[in-house]
Amino acid sequence: MTRRLALLNLLLLALTVLAAWQLRREWVEARARESAMLGKPVRPVPPPPAAEPEAPAPLTPAAYIDIAEKMLFTKDRNPTVVVEAAPAPPPKPMPPLPIFHGAMNLGDGPVAILSENEKAPHRDYRPGQPVGDFTLISISPREVVLEWEGKQVSKRLEELAASREAPAAAGRTEAPKPSPAAKPKVQAGPGVDVGKGFRACVPNDSTPPGTIVDGVRKVVTDSPFGQVCRWEPVQ
Repeated sequence: MTRRLALLNLLLLALTVLAAWQLRREWVEARARESAMLGKPVRPVPPPPAAEPEAPAPLTPAAYIDIAEKMLFTKDRNPTVVVEAAPAPPPKPMPPLPIFHGAMNLGDGPVAILSENEKAPHRDYRPGQPVGDFTLISISPREVVLEWEGKQVSKRLEELAASREAPAAAGRTEAPKPSPAAKPKVQAGPGVDVGKGFRACVPNDSTPPGTIVDGVRKVVTDSPFGQVCRWEPVQ
C-alpha cells in the first residue's frame, strides 16, 4: 500500500514538472513572438491623395437682389426708381383774332379788309399773307380761315367783325344784355386806301351808291361773296 502511494506521488510529481515545463516553453515562445513583433520597423503608410477644392463662383450683384429688396432695417427700400418727369409747359394761349372790316373782289381774287387789333389800322389782305400772328388762308362769303402755330382757325365773318368787343368783355362779369336794336346807319365817306386809288367802305355806311367824295365814287356790286362795297376813282 505504501509502495502504491509512493508511485502515485512520483507520477503526480512528474506530471507537475511536465506541466511546469510546458508552461515555461509556451511563455518563452510568447515572449519571443512579442519581441519579434515589437522589434519589426513600421513602414509609414502614404497619405491618400488630397483633392483640390473647387474655386468659388464669382460674386454677382444679382445674387443679392433679395437682400436689397427685403432689407428689414430699411422699410422704404425699393429697387424701382421713380423718375419724376417735369410737368409739361402749359399750352401757349392764342392771341386775339384779327378784326374783320369787309371783303371785296376786283377781279384778281378775294381781298379781306382786316386789322391786327383794335388799335392797328385796317388794310387789305390776300390769302397767304400774315395778319399779325396769324396767316390768312382763305376767304369765303361766310367765313375766313386763319392759321396760327400750324392750326387752322375758321371763323364766321360776323364773329371776326364782333371780335373788337371781345377783349373789353373778357375779365369782367357780363351784364344783362339789352334787347337787340337795329344798327344805326352812319353817314360816312371813303375808308382807308386799299391800293390803286381804291378805298374801302366804312362799316354801316349809309352813303347811297354813286356818291362822289374826294374824287372817288361809291360803288356797290353783287359778287359770289355777297355785296361788295368800294370807292373807286372817278374817271
